[in-house]
Amino acid sequence: MRFCRAQSVDEALEWLSEWREDGCLLAGGTDIMLQYRRGEITPGAFIHIEGIKPLSSISANGRTSIGALVTHYVLAGDTAVASRNPALARAACLVGGWQTQAVGTVGGNICNASPALDLAPPLLVADAHVTLASKSGERRIPLEEFFVDRRTTARRPDELLTVIDLDPLPSGAAERYIKLGRRGAMDVAVVGLAVRLGFKIDGTVETARIAVCSVAATPRRIPEAEALLVGARLEADILADAGQALVAAVSPINDARGTASYRKRVLPGLLAQAVRQCDEEVRQ
Repeated sequence: MRFCRAQSVDEALEWLSEWREDGCLLAGGTDIMLQYRRGEITPGAFIHIEGIKPLSSISANGRTSIGALVTHYVLAGDTAVASRNPALARAACLVGGWQTQAVGTVGGNICNASPALDLAPPLLVADAHVTLASKSGERRIPLEEFFVDRRTTARRPDELLTVIDLDPLPSGAAERYIKLGRRGAMDVAVVGLAVRLGFKIDGTVETARIAVCSVAATPRRIPEAEALLVGARLEADILADAGQALVAAVSPINDARGTASYRKRVLPGLLAQAVRQCDEEVRQ
C-alpha cells in the first residue's frame, strides 16, 4: 500500500486522478483508520490531505463557507458560526469526544456519510451545498443530493470535497439541533433533529425547514412536516400533525442503540420541543 502526502489541492487531485477507486482520502482518520483496521476498506493508497492549509478556513461573506479540513473543535468554537449558524455549532460540540473533535474534519465526516451524521441536519436546514473539485473542474451540488445511501455519496473517485457553504440564520428566525443519545457525550445519535423557523410579525410561521438523522439510510429534509408548519400558528394540533407527518416520512432500523419503534415514538416530542424553543427565542 502507498502513502501519498498532498500539500496542495492540485497535488491531491493528481493523486486522485491516478489512483481513482483504489485511492482513499485521509485527513483526521477518525473513521477511516477504524474501517481499515476492521478490513472494511483495503485501498491501494492513502492520499493524506491534512496539510492543505487553504481547506482549513471559515469565511462569513454572504453564505457561511467552511473548508473541508476544518475540525469539529474549530467549528464549535468559531464565533461567526456560533452567531450565523448556531445549530451547526451546537452539533459540532456533540460529535464524539474531544479527541475526535480535535482531529476529525467536517469534510471527512460528511464524506463518511453515516446515517447518524450529527452535522447533517443543521447543514440541511441551512440549504448547504458542497463543492467537489477534480482535474476537470468544479461542481457544486446540494448536500441532500450528495447523500446517496448509507455511507455512499455522489463524490466521484477523482473528486475532492473542498468547501461546504450554507445560509446564515436570517433575521426573525431561529434554529435548534437536538440529539437523543444513550448517554450525554461520545455517543452516536439514536435520533438527531434540526429545525429552522422564520416568523412573520403576527407570529405565524413564514418558513420552515426540518431535517433528521439516524432515522433513514441518509440524513434528509422532511418537506411533508415543513409544509404543515408554514402559514400556521404553533398550536398543539399543528405540532401533532407535523409530528405524525415526520414519523410517516422516515424509515428507521433496529440496532444496538434503539429500535425503529422507539425512534418513531420520540420524534414528535423532539420536533415539538425544537419548534417551541425557536418560537420562544424569536419572541424574546
